Amino acid sequence: MKNQAPETIEKQKVGFDRLLLVVTLLLLCIGVMIISSASTMESMVKYDDSLYQTKKHLMTLVIAVFTSFICAMVPTQVWKEHSIKILFIIFFMLILVLFVGRSINGAKRWLSLGFMNLQPAELLKLFWVLYFSSYVSRKIEQVSKTTKGFVKPFVLVFFFAVLLLFQPDFGSTFVVGIITFGFLWMAGAGFFKYIICGVVLLIAATCAVFFSPYRVQRVTSFLHPWDQGQAFGASYQLTQSLMAYGRGGWIGQGMGNSYQKLGYLPEAHTDFITSIIGEEFGFIGMMVIIFLEAVIIYKALALSIKILKNDAIYQGYVSFGIGFWFLLQTTINIGAASGALPTKGLTLPLVSYGGSSLMVSCAAIAILLRIDYEWRNKIISDKRE
Repeated sequence: MKNQAPETIEKQKVGFDRLLLVVTLLLLCIGVMIISSASTMESMVKYDDSLYQTKKHLMTLVIAVFTSFICAMVPTQVWKEHSIKILFIIFFMLILVLFVGRSINGAKRWLSLGFMNLQPAELLKLFWVLYFSSYVSRKIEQVSKTTKGFVKPFVLVFFFAVLLLFQPDFGSTFVVGIITFGFLWMAGAGFFKYIICGVVLLIAATCAVFFSPYRVQRVTSFLHPWDQGQAFGASYQLTQSLMAYGRGGWIGQGMGNSYQKLGYLPEAHTDFITSIIGEEFGFIGMMVIIFLEAVIIYKALALSIKILKNDAIYQGYVSFGIGFWFLLQTTINIGAASGALPTKGLTLPLVSYGGSSLMVSCAAIAILLRIDYEWRNKIISDKRE
């Protein structure tokens, strides 16, 4: 019997996390299905082809899956060593966007690559997680115990935030800032430092909002969407979204039967895709989406806790960062569409239409799968020894 144990361990094979793979594929398939419904009117009006944006999304999805396959094969140590270099490339891309970027709906956020538009801000979210995980794993003592270690990351955040706010992209700025706070909290930074930094950032955010008519309009339309002049003005998108939810009820109007997608709700297939899900599949459909996103978030955070307990600091922080980022973006997207939060222009991970967002979200899942794969391989290797 004693001789069989090593043989049994030797035969063990480690694959990728099946549950995480299945849930990701389900969300991707649901995304294609909803986009094929939500984008029909806009595709017909703009491109004379009701399935134009669905076809474009499928093409992007193929690229995203291929990119994810490559990411899943890359050892996490490679990301640790090279994330700072990629972050600098993204920094220069954000500068380039301001000069030669493509403007859509008043925001200059995209670089045209011909076959698709690349949004550097989406790349920033993933590579900020990868870089900052590396930073914290190397400087954890400094981050947790000194003011310098706590403040230093926000200097870098400031430079990126300035470039993002010039686009303007307040949503991505907010996500990157809160992810940074999350990392510092995980690293054990003192509570008093949070209060001081939080007050400074609150003042900065307030100034950023109230010195920009565009952002003031966003906030007031969120607080009073049904006011006279607002419902068909600044709050138009939100009121149409709320109507979509209202029409959905418990079980929805059925696949393809959305009324709001017929030119009434702008960005129905991107930032407000959950409104169409709510209208066509009702409260139950929304709960399914939230549950699937929650599974991914739980898997990422649970993996992070498990790995950090065993001193795999970099991999643990990457897992935490991806989980926390998905939690933030899912909460903000659904909150904005339902009127609980101001609109931020953020997509629903793995579901919304958007090439850069889709590719980056898929790459993040691939890296998460790789971390889990390496961790379970390490456990088996330790048992063999």
